[in-house]
Amino acid sequence: MSEPSLLKTNIVGFNTIVIREFSRIVRIWGQTIVPPAITATLYFIIFGTLIGRRLGDMGGYSYIQYIAPGLIMMSVITNSYGNVVSSFFGAKFGKHIEELLVSPLPDWLIVGGYVVGGLLRGLIVGGVVTAVTLAFTHLKIHNIGVVVSAVLLSSMVFALAGMINAIFAKNFDQITFIPTFVLTPLTYLGGVFYSIQMLPEWAQHLSHANPILYMVNAFRFGFLGVSDVDVRLAYGIMIGAAAVLYVSCVWLLHRGVGTRE
Repeated sequence: MSEPSLLKTNIVGFNTIVIREFSRIVRIWGQTIVPPAITATLYFIIFGTLIGRRLGDMGGYSYIQYIAPGLIMMSVITNSYGNVVSSFFGAKFGKHIEELLVSPLPDWLIVGGYVVGGLLRGLIVGGVVTAVTLAFTHLKIHNIGVVVSAVLLSSMVFALAGMINAIFAKNFDQITFIPTFVLTPLTYLGGVFYSIQMLPEWAQHLSHANPILYMVNAFRFGFLGVSDVDVRLAYGIMIGAAAVLYVSCVWLLHRGVGTRE
């Protein structure tokens, strides 16, 4: 196949994966978009309005303002992960992953297509939760570049993590185990609802081993200008994790792990 023809094939194939993923998100909007909006509303009512009044200010901001970026990032992380793990495992389970594997599309492009699908769902849900946030409080933007780059990198990291989960999963139970018993605890303990400065010293040190802490705080810094961690370190962790996970996904797909067994 000539180089122009191969390029055209790659573009068409990549666009097909992305369009299919976007269509899936929109088609089942009652499962992909509505639940995060309802959950965010409940969080703001219970934690932001009822409990927040008793807690007072945090980091120089009202409690509801302080937790808002964390709630947005939490929705982005969980939905980016959930989209790819369910979509890719569904392709394995339905056996139509074989159509991709026998196509001339390179593995790195297949991974990229699924990651973009995860990004789309994460950003769509993040936008919806942001709209919900603005119904309860106002958000200023300290640094728009940090806001955009932090949400994109975080979404990419967890889309890739979701793909690795889907590659190794052999049944539906195995695609729910990580989100339930690993991702959810890490998210809740990642500084979404509190500043780690409130914790005892040993718990602060333990919290620094949680990668979600860095993502939440980088995103919060973009909005409020406050962070419990060094934002430069947060970017190093996000970029490093994205690179390692991407290379791992491409290698696993190339070796046929979980797809040709």
